[in-house]
Amino acid sequence: MRRSVARNVSFLSVLAAVVTVGAAAPSSSSPSAVPPPKSPVAVGYGGAVASVDADATAAGIEVLRAGGNAVDAAVATAAALGVTEPYSAGIGGGGYFVYYNAKKHTVETIDGRETAPRSADSSLFLENGKPLAFADAVTSGLSVGTPGTPATWGTALDAWGSKSLGRVLKPAERLARDGFVVDSTFRSQTEGNQARFADFPDTAKLFLPGGQLPVVGSVFKNPDLARTYEKVGREGIDELYRGELADDVVRTVRNPPVDPEATRVVRPGDLTARDLRSYRAVRQAPTKVGYRGLDVYGMAPSSSGGTSVGEALNILESTDLSRATEAQYLHRYIEASRIAFADRGRWVGDPAFEDVPTRGLLSQRYADSRECLIKDDAVLTSPLAPGDPRRPADCANRGTAAPTTYEGENTTHLTAADKWGNVVAYTLTIEQTGGSAITVPGRGYLLNNELTDFSFAPADPAVHDPNLPGPGKRPRSSISPTIVLKHGQPVLALGSPGGATIITTVLQSLIGTVDRGLALGDAIAAPRASQRNSPTTELEPGLWNSPLRSELESLGHSFKLNPEIGAATGVQRLPDGRWLAAAEKVRRGGGAAMVVKPSGRP
Repeated sequence: MRRSVARNVSFLSVLAAVVTVGAAAPSSSSPSAVPPPKSPVAVGYGGAVASVDADATAAGIEVLRAGGNAVDAAVATAAALGVTEPYSAGIGGGGYFVYYNAKKHTVETIDGRETAPRSADSSLFLENGKPLAFADAVTSGLSVGTPGTPATWGTALDAWGSKSLGRVLKPAERLARDGFVVDSTFRSQTEGNQARFADFPDTAKLFLPGGQLPVVGSVFKNPDLARTYEKVGREGIDELYRGELADDVVRTVRNPPVDPEATRVVRPGDLTARDLRSYRAVRQAPTKVGYRGLDVYGMAPSSSGGTSVGEALNILESTDLSRATEAQYLHRYIEASRIAFADRGRWVGDPAFEDVPTRGLLSQRYADSRECLIKDDAVLTSPLAPGDPRRPADCANRGTAAPTTYEGENTTHLTAADKWGNVVAYTLTIEQTGGSAITVPGRGYLLNNELTDFSFAPADPAVHDPNLPGPGKRPRSSISPTIVLKHGQPVLALGSPGGATIITTVLQSLIGTVDRGLALGDAIAAPRASQRNSPTTELEPGLWNSPLRSELESLGHSFKLNPEIGAATGVQRLPDGRWLAAAEKVRRGGGAAMVVKPSGRP
């Protein structure tokens, strides 16, 4: 549901007057239903925001202009994405928040991942001893985890924000009340969920008014969500965990409001008021690896993003990718990704339940013991067996290979920076496009289906699976918000949606910028490959149709086409002190980058 070219057709005269890198947010007096000009790159002073949506990016810039910091802007942008990107994110979901504190020169994180009910066990998605069909699990109360997004906002603002919750929610509240312009992507994603949405009267009323798909060019309003934001802004985040709003969530999950004429079997969940009351977003240390003289910080477990990106970078450290040919670079990158995913599948889960060897996975010694598996003239076979980071042994696989389990590919990412030098990389999600398809009655938002990120059953009974459901457990995620520093100062920050392809998208974008000499916007736009310990590597059309494909196939690589991998955004600190914000040029309709005070090209 990206506000893409279709949304801006009627504003071509405005777009024609906007230079690519000079995008700034409109004043807060602009009508909410008039989309801001959409640009994938912006450069200037005073702070920057990049997201997939122009209205959401403008909400963050509005807060920066009012004196807010990067954390305030990130929450404002996220709340606006809950309006314009309701099938990807919202207060019914969760996410991971990475923050650079310019005063302390430190990086901290918040794990805002959803949690399973306390009653859950490893058989959560089993019936008669067999795993449920994925489609049956997704559209159910059974798939809904305790939302973590509201707690993430509250935790971030309490720790590092400068504005009140009510103030930073105002742009999103206004956007929900006044509406945004429907584009072809929003319509097509609604259409893709039409059958599911139609089975829930409250979802159908909101997204299929009169039983019809939203019309491209029409204004979509969500007054229920506006009222929800107003209530949360006035009464506080606890309202979503202990108040009337919490009661509404529990009632909806335990007794999904299904149309009496629907034939779909919608399984109830077992979420309780106690589950919501006991939820906490967790402040924790980031992952950290050194790469080419830079410090790369990411998200520690329960996400696998920081450990997987970090391990792959450590594996690649010994190769001079700046001098490699394009085929050599892609080969090494693909193989490093394959190895990192083999280790991820065996070792990474919720650290409250699993003994995750995070330090070992991120050690250079372990990476070196895995790097020696890579050959320049041959391809590793997937599924590749994991190594053992507790006892590194050169070129040794320790254990039985198991395939990578499925992970949904929707989500959204935003990146923000302020005039003081603080930076946020924040990825949030409700999992599938449309989440569980269940709207909380009268509240204007969809509930997540994040518990389907658990393994329904071990991929191989002989291999320990750290990602089986458990009581209060966080499902493993691939979310990879990343911040890169040099000598304690920010260099860049980025992240992406895309399920398990998030890891490879972030990794490839980092390599493109650091090793291949690409500008951040060009690294984000470059065609992608994604290898996740699978027999085939996914390629976007730009690589699928390239002579590079044949060159790599001659080494033994196998490929399949994926029309679109990820949708990254990032910010970069330029040597002269300006911020460069970058988003997608084409993927998912293109993203929106803005700065407070535009100042020409980089």
